[in-house]
Amino acid sequence: MDAHASVKPDAGAPVAPGVPAVHAVPLPRRPLDPSEPPEAEPCAPPAGPDARARRWYENDLGWAIVPGRPLRLLTGVRFDVLDVPAEAGAGALRHLAPGSPVALRGDRMELLVAAGSAEELPGLLDWLEWGAVSLDLRALGAGDALEAPVPPLPGAREAGSVRGAAVWLRPPGPGREVEASLPALPAMGREGSAPDLVRLVDTVALECHRARLRRACAGPQAALRRDQPLAFS
Repeated sequence: MDAHASVKPDAGAPVAPGVPAVHAVPLPRRPLDPSEPPEAEPCAPPAGPDARARRWYENDLGWAIVPGRPLRLLTGVRFDVLDVPAEAGAGALRHLAPGSPVALRGDRMELLVAAGSAEELPGLLDWLEWGAVSLDLRALGAGDALEAPVPPLPGAREAGSVRGAAVWLRPPGPGREVEASLPALPAMGREGSAPDLVRLVDTVALECHRARLRRACAGPQAALRRDQPLAFS
């Protein structure tokens, strides 16, 4: 029997007359060198600022992300948010611990507070005798989401590059250390470990009321001043 009779040509491959067909065998691969870094996937897209921001929130902070774009943070799990005028929030900064995160979005300030605070806010305002006063104050809690502020990461988009984008005035630290710095009610069993939510809400309500009165007295000029950039220490 011919030695080449059992060798079948590859499907679709032309075979020259009189030349025995052989299978195409790939060359042996070079052994891996453990000292060399692994090769990157040729089709993997480069990690952009949005991907780095998502990893920072999910991996470094452990915060829940809402699927889709823009990048949004789920509230009511690790934290709630008090959304107030920036001028009112500035008056309340002294009541916050140094590590308590605060974001700035245009003329609004977003104060992170303990999870569950949004549910307590209406009763707390009534107890502080602010319930009957119209205040420019709202809370984000369970079932809500906060558009993620631009994280303090190399390569992240600058705040001025996206109109209306929020930035961290006081960025959060890694891990669950953030929760220990958030304002909470003493009844939550965290008295002494975080600023008092009662004092913070009372201060924010007072500053919101004062800001409303100032705008009412100043008239149209107040709107012009609100368009000016704000700076806080």
